[in-house]
Amino acid sequence: MTKPLLASEVGKKVEEGVPGSVVRAQGDTLWVHPERLLEVCRLLKETPGLELTYLVAITGVDYIEYFEVVYHLVSIRHNHSLVLKVQVYGRDEPTVPSVVSVWQGADYQEREVYDLMGVRFAGHPNLKRILTWEGFPGHPLRKDHLGA
Repeated sequence: MTKPLLASEVGKKVEEGVPGSVVRAQGDTLWVHPERLLEVCRLLKETPGLELTYLVAITGVDYIEYFEVVYHLVSIRHNHSLVLKVQVYGRDEPTVPSVVSVWQGADYQEREVYDLMGVRFAGHPNLKRILTWEGFPGHPLRKDHLGA
């Protein structure tokens, strides 16, 4: 079992490397500004002592007022973990940077979040539907899907 990192301690390191990026820290969860996400992810992966080299999962949550994209990260070397979150407002084209250039394993996971939630990942090398077909109406896990 991995040991959860204290987000408040990780947040201090992140703020030193990427000033103005941290929104808040609570427990093992760190929220960052979406426009700084890519820099933060690189720092979390490459900083000695953190080395969160394994992206376990990316998920999306629809809170109606905003979407939240959640990244579950693990350091295999240090056996610790962190949850990283970004919030993106707007329902027309919510967009966050793609992290495929940091963790190649993000490829299909970002496509899944795009397909089911409609969150776009700027810079993704092949952002298209993965579970539904092209032409599928809307994004089925959104709370406003087909007037739900």
